[in-house]
Amino acid sequence: MNVTSDRSNEGTRAPAYQAYRLLHLAFVAAPVIAGLDKFFDLLTHWDKYLAPSLLNLSPLSAARTMDAVGVVEIIAGLVVALRPRIGAYVVAAWLAGIIVNLLLVGGYYDVALRDFGLFLGALALARLSVTYHLRGVTRAA
Repeated sequence: MNVTSDRSNEGTRAPAYQAYRLLHLAFVAAPVIAGLDKFFDLLTHWDKYLAPSLLNLSPLSAARTMDAVGVVEIIAGLVVALRPRIGAYVVAAWLAGIIVNLLLVGGYYDVALRDFGLFLGALALARLSVTYHLRGVTRAA
């Protein structure tokens, strides 16, 4: 089957470009917001998500460990903002670690499943970044 390119959706109207922009925005905002909230606990009490076995590896208290996690998340969001081809893989790796942590905690399997979806979204952003980052709108993918 010969498929020809439909150029009517090129540019900012191209669905793949729009998906890239949505994922890029989401993976800048979500880590930065979650990271900042590690210092304020407005969304939740984050330390309840920290596996005791991992906390035993940290020289810090649970609250200070989560503050450090917050700093890492803020940095990850900023890396996505500036270098999404790299930052998306950083966020994907971070999410993989969060998923493992949640499975070790137990009882948060729904959150682990949600984070798996985010993990896949971060990988999709990384792939779309190859086409769309710094080249602006190129061609419909």
